Order: sequence, then structure tokens, then C-alpha cells
Amino acid sequence: MATLTVDFFSSLDGNGSAHGWPGSTAADRPARVPRSVWIFSPILKFLLSVGIPLGYNRLVTIRGRNSGLPRTTPIAVLERSGRRWIWAPWGEVHWVQNLRAAGRATIDLRGRKEEFRATELDPTERVAFFRDVLGPFARSIPFGATFIRIVDGVDVNDPETAAEGRRVFELHRVGAVVP
Repeated sequence: MATLTVDFFSSLDGNGSAHGWPGSTAADRPARVPRSVWIFSPILKFLLSVGIPLGYNRLVTIRGRNSGLPRTTPIAVLERSGRRWIWAPWGEVHWVQNLRAAGRATIDLRGRKEEFRATELDPTERVAFFRDVLGPFARSIPFGATFIRIVDGVDVNDPETAAEGRRVFELHRVGAVVP
């Protein structure tokens, strides 16, 4: 079964921050995160934490790259043909940097936790992701491509531009499901 991940909440880390690191290039810096994300992310996190299903959004916990403390943020998970991905519409946000450093994440869906190893896609693979995975899937759902364009600021019909500065990770299950 194919599911679509469209998440305008995925840019925030557990601290609600969305800033790139010093010395990053223009392609590494995030675009301005929409105000709606700042408003709705804590609400979404709360609703997910009490077990209310909200589409493709999941609570994702990643160890902080500096503190080592677990950081939990709501992120949508794209699942298609048995493979899973998460992506950051606003680039080098804290959860991206933490996942890159930790290499692992725990996904919680209504109290069921799964451990994943994350592999970051390189620029060529990111273009392929937008062209071959997200684009066709979004176009197969009524208003899917329009939703992604309006909410995330990404035109899935232009995969080369869509991939610029955006980070995508493929998730690989490493542990058994913990109820």
C-alpha cells in the first residue's frame, strides 16, 4: 500500500528551531519556516503523543547531536513499496542535523515504536526521490501536488529545483516493533 507524506511540520526539531549552522552555503540554509508551522507543531506533537492519528504524521525521536538527549518532533513519513522516507522542506533544520549525526531514529505511531537507521540521500538521489517517488505519488492524490506546493513550497513537477537545499533520508527498520 502506498502512503503519502506531506509535512509542513517536519522542519522543526524538538526545540522548535529551524536555523542552519554557521558557515553553511546558501543551498544548506533553510527557507523561512511558515508561521503556521510554529503555531501548529506543538499542537500536532501533543495530539500525536496522546494517540490521536493525524494522517501520515508520526512522532520521531532522534538523539541530539550535542546534548545526546532524545528530541521528539512530529514528522510525516512517506511509505511506498515497502520503503520509507522523511524529508525536510526547509533544509538544514535541527532534526536533520541530529539525524545525520545520530544515524538512527525511533518512530512512534500510537504507542508502537520502531527503530530505524537513516541514510541521507545525495543530491542525485534527492532529485530521483522528488521525480520518481514523491512527485508521482502526490499527483495520484487529488490536490496532492498543489498541497505540497502551497504548504511546503515545493513544486514536485520540477524535481531538480525541489531537491535543491532539501534533505531526504531513507529509513531502514533495525529493530522489532515495541508495543
